[in-house]
Amino acid sequence: MKTMNVGIVGYKFMGKAHSNAWKKAPLFFDMDVKPVLKVACGRHQESLKAFAERWGWEQTETEWKKMVHRDDVDIVDISAPQYLHYEIAMEAARAGKHIFCEKPLAMDLKQAREMYELAEKKGITHYVNHNYRRCPAVRLAKRLIDEGRVGRIFHWRGAYLQSWIVDPNFPLTWHLQKEFAGSGPQGDLNSHSVDLARYLVGDIRKVSCMTAQFIKERPLPDEAASGTFSGKVKGAEKGKVTVEDAAFMTVEFANGALGSFEASRFAPGRKNWNYFEIYGSKGSIIFDLERMNELQFFSNEDPAYAQGFRTILATEGGQHEYIANWWPPGHVIGYEHEFVHAVVDFVKAASTKTKIEPNFYDGMKEMEVLEAGLRSAETGKTVDLA
Repeated sequence: MKTMNVGIVGYKFMGKAHSNAWKKAPLFFDMDVKPVLKVACGRHQESLKAFAERWGWEQTETEWKKMVHRDDVDIVDISAPQYLHYEIAMEAARAGKHIFCEKPLAMDLKQAREMYELAEKKGITHYVNHNYRRCPAVRLAKRLIDEGRVGRIFHWRGAYLQSWIVDPNFPLTWHLQKEFAGSGPQGDLNSHSVDLARYLVGDIRKVSCMTAQFIKERPLPDEAASGTFSGKVKGAEKGKVTVEDAAFMTVEFANGALGSFEASRFAPGRKNWNYFEIYGSKGSIIFDLERMNELQFFSNEDPAYAQGFRTILATEGGQHEYIANWWPPGHVIGYEHEFVHAVVDFVKAASTKTKIEPNFYDGMKEMEVLEAGLRSAETGKTVDLA
């Protein structure tokens, strides 16, 4: 079997999710080209070595530039924080490597545009990992829309809510610092929502937004602690929060539909609630990540006596994408499976030199919307993208 060697940068939360996907993909899917976990890259050799041994990476490297330029690396997986995406991706593209990059693509629109243009110039396969596109239920939503069962779309209503920083004593992780994260939930959470909205409804041409910052300072984190969400602090010293804590955005789509986006990390009871509603002339769709194997669908074409939202369990192989490679009908899949689906599609695209979506173009268009939202929040004015 042909192989493609993968080098990964980053080994924390996303590094684990990606590693699991690279390992599982050829076990559950028939792949013409098998990904090989060649080298893992990170700053701290001891913890990096433990990560590599646990997940099956053959080698380690503490300098990402060396890893990117290795002759035995075909794919560069960027699982590092946002502020590193641009530099790593640009170097990888110049080296002719295919790129599998976490979201959001870049720190700003300028970076995203440069990344897209260079990746296209070099003819590499480039992908930004909005994993929720590859939920079978989301694929079903796309199918229903494409088949005309929803009709003309009037409204998108999206929300992505979490609660992990409600406690004012939660530490100042890199996610809460503009120099490392670019923005708060506008980039971290609304990036997913904007990608899904573009995928299902279409491009966005006008943006209005408001943001809020609820906690101004936080204790510094214990960097030796394991994991982003450990909540361990270093001491009494505090630092400034430099990103927003919540962002609410309203938009007008190019097709005339109206949309709203809510993103917050201050929603107790919501650990990772990614939710959307779509309303059209013939029907409506509801998706809730907390019930990710289900899609709710309402059709005006049902007889009046039988109308109502129906719950479709999207776990039927042959009827719902990807499911045939997992378990028998009715046996649900989870968060990690979306990453496996992405790896399968990405390796196929890279080995056949074809495109995959969402790619750096989608990441660039999404960044345009997110950046416009922050600009709108700052100026109090609607931003026209047309």
